[in-house]
Amino acid sequence: MSVGACSRPATHGAAGSAGGQLRIAVGIDASYAPFFVADQKGLFKEAGLDVHLVQFGSGGEAVDALSSGQVQLAGSSDTTTIAQLRQNPSLRAMYSYEASGDYIKVVLRNGLEAPAAGQKFGIVPGLGQISTEKYLEAHGVRPESVKMIKATPTDMPALLGRGDIDGYVLWEPWPTAALRQGIGHVVARTGDYNWLYHHWAITTQPWLAGHENDALTVARVLDKATQLVESDPAAAAAATKSAVNVAEDQTITAIRDIDFGVKNLTTDDIAAAQSVVDFYKKLGALTEQPDLRSAMLADWYKKSAQ
Repeated sequence: MSVGACSRPATHGAAGSAGGQLRIAVGIDASYAPFFVADQKGLFKEAGLDVHLVQFGSGGEAVDALSSGQVQLAGSSDTTTIAQLRQNPSLRAMYSYEASGDYIKVVLRNGLEAPAAGQKFGIVPGLGQISTEKYLEAHGVRPESVKMIKATPTDMPALLGRGDIDGYVLWEPWPTAALRQGIGHVVARTGDYNWLYHHWAITTQPWLAGHENDALTVARVLDKATQLVESDPAAAAAATKSAVNVAEDQTITAIRDIDFGVKNLTTDDIAAAQSVVDFYKKLGALTEQPDLRSAMLADWYKKSAQ
């Protein structure tokens, strides 16, 4: 769910085996605060892991790095992971570590209060696009009746300010950027139309088969780190600023909007993921039904922790 250039690009050849360095792909925004807290507080090291966080500018880049073996684990949104299943059916989602219906917001230019046919929306493929389409559908507006303009998140405030688009649906800090520039206002959050995003901890089946103990240890560390993020937002904001230079007030706002916590994936999550598959099928991004029950390891954390 992150944007911008990689601030610490991946390198090749990391084995990620027990006793060796474990490389975890993360983004460069506040939603990855638990990883930054765990890293800076030495929680991975205390658990006996030599972890290196590798920053990527987009979730797709992180998943690609996972598929190519540059990293062994990654944090990624559910929509990004599902989109990659065609290219790499060995991807495995082990558990969720955050969810929110508040972090992604609908921004419209000043003077507009609702979507309508003929409007122009800036979209980021993947999570941004599906969040936009679900917003339109919730208001009875057919997505094909509006003009979708693909751009990066950093482009959106400028496009809105110039009048090139009428709105966008994105995560922070881009909604706040529009507010601060006086060019738009927030009219909804995705939870208002029953759409929540999730971040999953993902890996590949070949790596997991040989390193389940390492994967479980990371899960336990993240479980502790998510609790620290919720209990001490200021410390989490400082860790995030140090890692990716996000303003501390932005991280604190994000923590209010996001529910952090390691949770098992369930059969209900698999059913919800099917709506994402249906969305990608409609776009033509997926032509075949992926095996969600294999890709999403329901109750993996609960079973592995026993």
